[in-house]
Amino acid sequence: MASPAASLLDALHPSTKALISNAFWGPHPTWALFHRDADQFEAYWKFYHRECERALHDGGRHVLARTHQDILDVVTALEQDKSRENIQLTLRAKLTKTHDNEDELVDRSIDLAASLWLMVDFGNTQYGFCGRRQLQWSGESFKNCVASGFDSTPWLGHKGVKLQRVFNALNLDRIAGVEILPTSNLLDHLRLTDDDTKLYIFHHASVLKCQTHKYVNKHPKFTRWLLTPTSTAFPDGLIAETIHTLALLFPQSDAGVSDWSRQLPNFDEFDPHLLLCGHLKTDDRQIENFTYWHDRLVVLKQVFDEATPRTFSQWWHDRRNGVQWYTFWVAIVVLCLTMAFGLIQSVEGALQVYGTFRSGTGS
Repeated sequence: MASPAASLLDALHPSTKALISNAFWGPHPTWALFHRDADQFEAYWKFYHRECERALHDGGRHVLARTHQDILDVVTALEQDKSRENIQLTLRAKLTKTHDNEDELVDRSIDLAASLWLMVDFGNTQYGFCGRRQLQWSGESFKNCVASGFDSTPWLGHKGVKLQRVFNALNLDRIAGVEILPTSNLLDHLRLTDDDTKLYIFHHASVLKCQTHKYVNKHPKFTRWLLTPTSTAFPDGLIAETIHTLALLFPQSDAGVSDWSRQLPNFDEFDPHLLLCGHLKTDDRQIENFTYWHDRLVVLKQVFDEATPRTFSQWWHDRRNGVQWYTFWVAIVVLCLTMAFGLIQSVEGALQVYGTFRSGTGS
């Protein structure tokens, strides 16, 4: 049987997975116990293994951590709200010989453990995190550092912004031409790139649900997710609000969105629980209910509202304005009928001329 002392580069044994998940999120919530036929956290374990391989690149000369236990030890210290300096001293004591890059070895280990635990990028982009938002943790408390990455103060106005049922991932793709891409970095959730043509979605719903199971969220607008009284490294309300954004864009009750999602070429990279986040009622879909993701939702809704159909497929699916949609297709039908009748009349006229010509020739 594998143990937490196994190498970070080895394939994860089920018992090791259970130990890590319990340390990170506590006992699995009820919904996970009914799916023993499959690993509901497979998407997370792919992320975990990928990040470990990335950190240990070049023979692991940039990071001190070598085993899963090394990661768990740092996460335990982070949960206890120990300072970075305190954790650094503890890790330095594990060094068996001197190194020219001791600071780097220690700091990369702390950043790796924090990234694996919270699924938030920490550290230096020089070592494989290029193109993704990151947090740099130095002297402040760990919780304050995490909070700095998620501003709860909306800066953009939302007058006239309505999050209708039609505002979902399927229509963002079909109408606005926005490609949906998965991300394992919570900082990149709902981030638009490439001239607003690509949207990153933090899809690890299984992990988010475990966070809401383990931690209490004191956010008054999302009390339905509160379960047990304890603290969290995340700001109050962030995890519950993130789940609400997934329910907004991937409503569980919309079969069309579910069918479309499963047909995405990269759907095997997504957490399957992305499609099991429930759906939002009208009251829950008010933009005022969102604080941490407010500004990104406002921008995304603006991109959606300003999108104009450029193909017949987009015209067919764009039913945001019912009157305009009916007017357009009635005009298309009338145009087609006019052309058809015109063609028929032209053919009839040609046949009449031809018949007259034949009659004249025969006489």
